[in-house]
Amino acid sequence: MSTAGPLGEYLRARRELVGPGDVGLPARGRRRVPGLRREELALLAGISADYYLRLEQGRDRNPSAQVLEALARALLLDTEATAHLRRLGGHAPAGRPARRPERVPVGIRQLVGSWAETPAFVHGRHLDVLFANRIATALTPIYRVGVNLLREVFLGPRVPALYPAPEAVAASAVAGLRAQVGAEVDDPRLTELVDELTAGSELFRRLWARHDVTARAGGGLRVFHHPQVGELELRYEKLTISGTTQSLVVYHAEPGSPSARSLARLGNAVPPPEADG
Repeated sequence: MSTAGPLGEYLRARRELVGPGDVGLPARGRRRVPGLRREELALLAGISADYYLRLEQGRDRNPSAQVLEALARALLLDTEATAHLRRLGGHAPAGRPARRPERVPVGIRQLVGSWAETPAFVHGRHLDVLFANRIATALTPIYRVGVNLLREVFLGPRVPALYPAPEAVAASAVAGLRAQVGAEVDDPRLTELVDELTAGSELFRRLWARHDVTARAGGGLRVFHHPQVGELELRYEKLTISGTTQSLVVYHAEPGSPSARSLARLGNAVPPPEADG
């Protein structure tokens, strides 16, 4: 971790992603680095350049909520990125739940395990798979208990064959991890994982340095290339599990579509959910 600290690193990373033209400033003179200059960002946020420099260099790590809001507006941050900035600046919402061991609730295990044709799995705050039903593991062996999704995406051999757009999957995974851990970037487990991926993947180094953040919950479309049933175009829903740092990811196909029929064939090929232990 640099002396700038999480807040300073985040401010610098986001500043470098905003060009003068994005915020209505003329691009005068030669620029040695990408994005806004420090003094330009300070001007947009209505703070002194010296004070902003102290924030970015980690010499002042306790800005007011008003300063953080002004910086978020100047950096064009969306809702999730603004919330992340607040947490890094020490203004996390009150009442955040205390850390608990990552044990999947029994009810969630029973519910997800009963779905024969609906792939679903649960991952923890570091993107470790904590529980998966049989059809999820049949969809891809990446979704099995004990696998770290981030390690698999960047260091495993299977992702390029499974997904037609592996870089988009990688970017989403990194931004999701940022959202999961929030301001707790000094977590020992996270540090170990980031160090491993930084050493092994240039793509991870580049994406981690961007400090992108996406919401824990959400959804989207993902295409799988399955060796037995062919291409599957599936929607996914990512849901937070109340009272935990865990997320439930559920895949489903458009009713009556070729992907729905392929998913049904895949479900018929795996043991029934009653066989799950």
